[in-house]
Amino acid sequence: MRVLLLSRYTRQGASSRVRSLQYLPALAAAGIEVQVAPLLDAAYLGDLYAGRATDWPHVAVRYLARLRQLATAGRFDLLWVEKELFPLLPAGAERLLARLRVPYVVDYDDAVFHNYDRHRRPLVRRLLGRKIDVVMAHARAVFAGNDYLAARAQAAGARRVVALPTVVDLQRYPPPAASRAAGPLRIGWIGTPATAGYLQAVAPALRAAAADGAAVVLIGAPPGTLADCGAECRPWQEAAEAEEIARFDIGIMPLPDAPFERGKCGYKLIQYMACAVPCVASPVGVNRSLLATGAGLLAAEPAQWHQALQRLLADPALRMRAGRIGRAQVAARYSVQAQAPTLIAALREAADDGA
Repeated sequence: MRVLLLSRYTRQGASSRVRSLQYLPALAAAGIEVQVAPLLDAAYLGDLYAGRATDWPHVAVRYLARLRQLATAGRFDLLWVEKELFPLLPAGAERLLARLRVPYVVDYDDAVFHNYDRHRRPLVRRLLGRKIDVVMAHARAVFAGNDYLAARAQAAGARRVVALPTVVDLQRYPPPAASRAAGPLRIGWIGTPATAGYLQAVAPALRAAAADGAAVVLIGAPPGTLADCGAECRPWQEAAEAEEIARFDIGIMPLPDAPFERGKCGYKLIQYMACAVPCVASPVGVNRSLLATGAGLLAAEPAQWHQALQRLLADPALRMRAGRIGRAQVAARYSVQAQAPTLIAALREAADDGA
């Protein structure tokens, strides 16, 4: 079986790396050959993460490259699309694939439909507000990272919705050390410059924790983020991320309770849990279910964040218990090893579904 993976990004993009690229060894072992064709390259991501203006001529070149990739669709048994073929354009390419009976599946780990149906410009809402629903409706299957995304796919009339949570590869996240390193307790966060703004909502709680002697470590945030908390901002590196997270004593994931954020898949929490790091997170979207079994604490208001951090900092037994629960939960449900069979079966069924 041959699959053309039309990812949004290269490995530098978290969504592509996590939702599809990390599965490639398991797919190859199952006899599924995948050719990867990213839409946007490392140069685009470099501009995005550095806060530079989008190089639209370069993006146009990448769109033309995708058109050439689509011209080869007949060589494959299935197309595997991340989110949409051409962002900011109507769903004409997806409609054409359906008309030509070219099978495709589509994957979502974010509520990208809200980029359109809640856009600040009325013209975008009018022209593209239902675009993602069209993409979903014409797909052989929709892979949904959480219930919020699955519900949208069902409402759009998707032929089949497959629950496929965001996961980590446990081979890259070995069991934690029996004892922690010496030094202050570390409150950690991992993400990108695009999501570092969420940290401002919990800055008072982090300042209080730092005043009590805790260290604040931010992986992937721009230099100077939360400087008044004494935060250490470290660059993100794929090869080192698991090792960096394993040094945390508490992992955090603040989010506003807004439509787009309700569609997030809790990847930060899953990474923390894989390293047996207890979590504190906003009770938004999938975060509630991830921490429902005791892998951490939920906190909505600033006072609750302060209380949750203080409680975990003061109780090593609670941190250890929450970490064990989180690690077991990841092994059972939120790992490549647990979800690869679901993905393999879904790809094969979509390719064989000629109805």
